[in-house]
Amino acid sequence: MKILSYVKYAFVFLALSSLTVSCSKDTKGNWWDPDEPENPDKPAPKPEVAEKPRFMWIDAAANFPRFANSKENIATDLKKAYDAGITDVVVDVRPTMGDVLFKTSVVDQVKKLDVWDSGYRYYERTATWDYLQAFIDEGHKLGLRVNASINTFTGGCKYPYGLGEQGLLFRDSSKKNWATTIYLDDKLVNVMDCKDDNYGTKFFNPANDDVQAFILSLLRDLAKYDVDGIFLDRCRFDGITSDFSDDSKAKFEKYLGHSIGNDIASLITTYEKQWYAFRAKTIHDFIVKAREAVKSVNQNIIFGAYVGAWYSDYYVYGVNWASPKYNAAASYSWASAEWNKYGYADHLDFLLLGAYAGVDNIYGSTEWTCQGFCQLAKAKLCGDVKFAGGPDVGNATGYENGGQGVAVTKTVDACINASDGYFIFDMVHVREYNYWQSIKTGVDRYKSTLK
Repeated sequence: MKILSYVKYAFVFLALSSLTVSCSKDTKGNWWDPDEPENPDKPAPKPEVAEKPRFMWIDAAANFPRFANSKENIATDLKKAYDAGITDVVVDVRPTMGDVLFKTSVVDQVKKLDVWDSGYRYYERTATWDYLQAFIDEGHKLGLRVNASINTFTGGCKYPYGLGEQGLLFRDSSKKNWATTIYLDDKLVNVMDCKDDNYGTKFFNPANDDVQAFILSLLRDLAKYDVDGIFLDRCRFDGITSDFSDDSKAKFEKYLGHSIGNDIASLITTYEKQWYAFRAKTIHDFIVKAREAVKSVNQNIIFGAYVGAWYSDYYVYGVNWASPKYNAAASYSWASAEWNKYGYADHLDFLLLGAYAGVDNIYGSTEWTCQGFCQLAKAKLCGDVKFAGGPDVGNATGYENGGQGVAVTKTVDACINASDGYFIFDMVHVREYNYWQSIKTGVDRYKSTLK
């Protein structure tokens, strides 16, 4: 059931309650206990405290062998998540290779993805039923909220170990100008010509108008589903080396109001802070457009983003996820007053924060502790948006081999009390290492504090 349904029923109940009280001829007792005489010394009952949401991410590739061809497995694992105290799942329906797992005429459907199980291989999807709809049906049946996520500015993958090339950028050579241009080894290189395995995931240039129009079309189709929310993942540049295309250069010159010549080195040195701010503006402005695209289809869908919590380093991706009220320039040498203007928190309904600290760094007050990540984020968001922070329980230091149930329980406490919810990545790790009960223990302890 949707959030708005709950709100609607709540208003109806309150309206009926107020009518009953106002129309009653005998108003001796308190309205919550009409048979008991008034007692001014009796404390009023505590108002009910709304529970904070708990999100579990479901990566497309990592869970593909489990879910691609089995609605039964989807139902089984969503039930386990619900029983563990999870309120929201986030279903990845556009993996990094850029094809999709929902209905759209804009790009191809995912047919196969790389997986790891004692070695790399492909897993093929032969089912024809709607992947996203299956999660919506099963999740809503349980009472879970079902959110969809997309990898935003990625358009292809060149998988290692001979697994092959997938995605729009590999299929359609006419879209090569959509791909990001990187500055590598003192040269400008279109990422499609780059042989470096570090650039196996092929990013689009976020400053390209055609790329933005393409992604906005995808979002409008995704918003036609009965999802509770849509979250943007990888809504960013591909690191500090990206994007140095002619298109980005022209837009940067327009931003500055004058030409910068052809020397890329001068851009990096002379215009460093302006360059960072321009990139943040590019992503900020796209976030505004993306929100409008989603809300134009369904105003009730929650619009949000996923980001890494490491704000001090995250600027290299051209992302300012803070509030525009937050003065980053006072704390960070790379930030300018212009950078501060392009915080996009006030354009989100909810933010998912990857507080991906190691297993020995759950509590603390600094970056690279789960609790500290959340506390610092709250100060940067300035109340503009609610957020949920949480751990990576499969890849972060100390989690790689499982056996960390006690630590998982602690992350619930550390994160849910320092933010507006809890977020855990990823269902594949929870399933593999059987952390369901560990999550439930943490959630139950949290819920006990609300009574």
